[in-house]
Amino acid sequence: MYAILDTSVLVAGLRSNRGASFQILRAIRAGDIRIAVSVALVLEYESVVLRPSLLPHFTADELRRIVDSLCQLADHQQVFFSWRPFLPDPEDDLVLELAVAASAAFVITHNVSDFRGSESMGVRAITPATTLDIIRP
Repeated sequence: MYAILDTSVLVAGLRSNRGASFQILRAIRAGDIRIAVSVALVLEYESVVLRPSLLPHFTADELRRIVDSLCQLADHQQVFFSWRPFLPDPEDDLVLELAVAASAAFVITHNVSDFRGSESMGVRAITPATTLDIIRP
C-alpha cells in the first residue's frame, strides 16, 4: 500500500502503543505501507510533535529522530501544483496535494471527514483501522 500519513495518525501512534495508529507506524517500519513526504508535511510533523506537553514521554531529540526515521523510510516528493483551496480545512490541502503529486491512493487519517471530496482527485481518506483491514485481510 502506498499512502500519505496524516499528522493526526503520527501523533496518536506516538501517544499510545495500543491502537491502530501505532500499528500503522509499525507497518511503515516493516515496509507493509510505503509513504511519501514533502518538505511541507515534514515541517508540519515536526511543528506538531514538538508542541510542549503533547508528547511528554519523549524528549525533543527523540521526536526529531522519529521524524527523521520516517523521512528515511519515505519517498520524497516535490509538489509543483497547488489545488488550494480544495478541502474544508486549508491545513489539509498540503496533504492532498502531496497525495496527488505522489500518486498515492490513500491518506491515512483520523479526520476522514476533513478530506471530503478527495475521491474526485483519486485519493481516498481512510482511518488507521481501515488501513489495517486492507493490508492484513
